[in-house]
Amino acid sequence: MENKVSITINEEALAIITAALNSIGQNLPELINLTQEERHVTPKMGDKTISFVNKNLEYARLNPKVVPTFLDMEEFEIDVASVIQLKRVLLPLQQLCEKLDDTTMQAGSEAYTAALIFYNAVKGAAKAGEPGIKTIYDDLQARFPGHTKKKKEDKTSTK
Repeated sequence: MENKVSITINEEALAIITAALNSIGQNLPELINLTQEERHVTPKMGDKTISFVNKNLEYARLNPKVVPTFLDMEEFEIDVASVIQLKRVLLPLQQLCEKLDDTTMQAGSEAYTAALIFYNAVKGAAKAGEPGIKTIYDDLQARFPGHTKKKKEDKTSTK
């Protein structure tokens, strides 16, 4: 079994990381959460539309007589600047989150694989009648993912 991840985070490092995350949140008090419906219906500005939006802002500044009176130019400029600033924070955080997610997934996979290896060894020892192992096997079997009491009852009722 290849072990790709072997990471230990001491309490001091966790405290520093937590403080840094809290600091980011405190320095961005204007951040919001959207509902699933809002996320679905909100027009999206992606990489391909950034130049379109910037060009519109540029032309609106140069041609104020064409700007509709209901278009708040100050808010338009603030929104465009916000996207640029937030992306400078978001992109490295997304990369970090991907690494955190991948590392957590790999460590979890390694831990689950090790647990399965041990579980199968205990299962074999219990079937072989090894003293004191049946209790361990019964406890682990009850916690095995996908195992339910109903499945156990079905097995006993068909005997």
